[in-house]
Amino acid sequence: MSADPRSLLYRGALDPDEAQRLAKRHLAAHDDGELYLQYRISEAFGFDDGRLKTADYHTDSGFGLRGVSGEMTAFAHANEISAAAIERAAQTLKLLDPARGAAAPPPPRTNRAMYGADDPLALIPFANKVALCLEIDAAARARDPRVAQVSVMLSGSWSVIEVVRADGFVGTDVRPLVRLNVAIVAKQGERRETGSFGLGGRYLYDRLFEPATWNRAIDEALAQALVNLEAVAAPAGEMVVVCGPGWPGVLLHEAVGHGLEGDFNRKGTSAFSGRIGERVAAPGVTVIDEGAIEGRRGSLSIDDEGTPTGRTVLIEDGILKGYLQDRLNARLMGMKPTGNGRRESFAHAPMPRMTNTFMLGGSDDPAELLSRVKHGVYAKSFGGGQVDITSGKFVFSCTEAYKIENGKLGAPIKGATLIGDGPSVLTRVKGIGNDMALDEGIGVCGKGGQSVPAGVGQPTLLIDGLTVGGTAA
Repeated sequence: MSADPRSLLYRGALDPDEAQRLAKRHLAAHDDGELYLQYRISEAFGFDDGRLKTADYHTDSGFGLRGVSGEMTAFAHANEISAAAIERAAQTLKLLDPARGAAAPPPPRTNRAMYGADDPLALIPFANKVALCLEIDAAARARDPRVAQVSVMLSGSWSVIEVVRADGFVGTDVRPLVRLNVAIVAKQGERRETGSFGLGGRYLYDRLFEPATWNRAIDEALAQALVNLEAVAAPAGEMVVVCGPGWPGVLLHEAVGHGLEGDFNRKGTSAFSGRIGERVAAPGVTVIDEGAIEGRRGSLSIDDEGTPTGRTVLIEDGILKGYLQDRLNARLMGMKPTGNGRRESFAHAPMPRMTNTFMLGGSDDPAELLSRVKHGVYAKSFGGGQVDITSGKFVFSCTEAYKIENGKLGAPIKGATLIGDGPSVLTRVKGIGNDMALDEGIGVCGKGGQSVPAGVGQPTLLIDGLTVGGTAA
């Protein structure tokens, strides 16, 4: 491929100078907006029952043209990067009123480039990727005679984006992303249970091909499946819950993170609206969103509006400090953009979204936290969850959880769900472990019909009172 990834955006039908002229011509009359160009390649391999079931490869490119005046947005897109297509899309912007005041200033510039120009899909041949799936399948089946089924998913994408503004600002980013998932069904008698484990991030495939990496994925998935074979029905009722470190931060992401996004707070529909400076969590609770941690799934050099990503303190020692902002909501709220304007692709308009959202660690020993609990639940891993932004109410299913009995882990449980609301759950945190960890790199965040990669994290947390939905009689 070309040494200059920008050449994939400008391939004859448009050149960089013309892109800037078009942006100036069609966006200068508005408060804000940008021409967003993107080239993307992606692939996915699905291996199941010892055979390659799916192998997909896809390339696409296009642009999104957005104009903003006041609270109104006009947006058009096309999968053809050409001057003629941009001119046609610009007709949509005529629906907007002219700018009401001075144009919004451009984003601050950065020399940071978190990722190189190497295409992770091309560096390793197709046959090697299939061979890896086959090797993982064989190794998993050899681990334990109870392994009945193995599924492997290997996927990667690589994207080049460019943000062009009317004021002459141009920002470019290169974004690799890879992921490996292993799911194992274990059978004992007539009982079958599943365990899964995934990992990935914004790096190249070579890390996933290291034997230590994929063998760990097998070990973790198998261990979860075997634990679930021994699981008993989950208890029900309000009880003390201890959440493990790392991936359980997805509860924080859903129950609290979305409620701290600027659009919900500007419109007054979040449970956290108008509460900056107030105590919203227990002392010691500090929540961060950081989009500049290299290699992490939610990290970007710049967001999809050109703003450099960084570290945003949302809650500090229990006090609400700020919100996640894109350019539009920040301007209307009189705040600064935080580098959280994100979009799924060129065919979508940006909105405030999380990057990597996590709670900082405390000083408590995780084992000591467990020892405080006479009867409760230890949630090690979560599956799907739902949250209502207005009330903050959430429901999460546990994929691996245990009873806590007299300060020690008891039997594994099956069918447990955690029910609560974000604003109150943070006030019930009674212990914060010293073992903060980020997730393994598999998170996908959905909002407004768009999906983007995101990261989560937290230390071990002792929460004094959550409703547990169980299946025990």
